[in-house]
Amino acid sequence: MRYRVRIEVSLKPGHSDPEGETTAESLKELRYSVEKVNISKIYEIYLQADSLKEAEKNADEMCRKLLANPTKDNYRFDVEELK
Repeated sequence: MRYRVRIEVSLKPGHSDPEGETTAESLKELRYSVEKVNISKIYEIYLQADSLKEAEKNADEMCRKLLANPTKDNYRFDVEELK
């Protein structure tokens, strides 16, 4: 079966986000009343798996092994079976 996995990786609270800070400052210069910007990465992955449970297991492994740094990142994912 084919699945689409959408993974969001974001910084844990307390870690600096220089890209978010720069974006916030740029938006303020454009006269938007922005308080804070947090940057996240979104991965959309298409994969083959025998079941939803296996696809979810694969997604979690991908995050832990490559896509997220457990010291500084949080991650979450959604898995959708494709018809």
